[in-house]
Amino acid sequence: MLLLRIGAAAAFVITLIGGATLLAARLSDGPIGPIAGGPFDSGEPYRGSEPDWRHLADRDTVEFQLVDPARSRTTWILVQDGRLFIPCGYMNTEWGRIWKRWPVEAEVDGRALLRVDGTLYRRQLRRVRSGPLLEPLVEELNRKYAVGATADAVASGSLWLFELAPASESAGLAQPLRG
Repeated sequence: MLLLRIGAAAAFVITLIGGATLLAARLSDGPIGPIAGGPFDSGEPYRGSEPDWRHLADRDTVEFQLVDPARSRTTWILVQDGRLFIPCGYMNTEWGRIWKRWPVEAEVDGRALLRVDGTLYRRQLRRVRSGPLLEPLVEELNRKYAVGATADAVASGSLWLFELAPASESAGLAQPLRG
């Protein structure tokens, strides 16, 4: 009986700590590690022509925020032919359907902010399902993260790829960039 009470108390404390962590993340300026965070509160808006993204080729992760819903997360980043891409795996699994809602949300409204080294870039997420960049993207994903990805995984919907394309000024954002 005593062990049952101790187990129940421990489960309650763990649930309370987990809930507090998730709430804190949603109220924070960006994600906390792998936990989705709130909208970006900091960062300087980028103004100018499309940047040279080669410096991100060997960077492991970046932060991005969907505009609607305004939540941010940490993600892997791929650079291919001077363009940015983010992968999202496990999309055909129960775990993926529960944990990864942002890809479906991005298909509805792909407006996003990318935050790199304190600079905010307006982007438009566009899902990549096929085309000449598919094989090179899968190769780069495997080179960089050693995940064993295949073009068949993209075709089956298990692996989703998004281009972080430049956003047009007319697309607008739910929250304006400062500056």
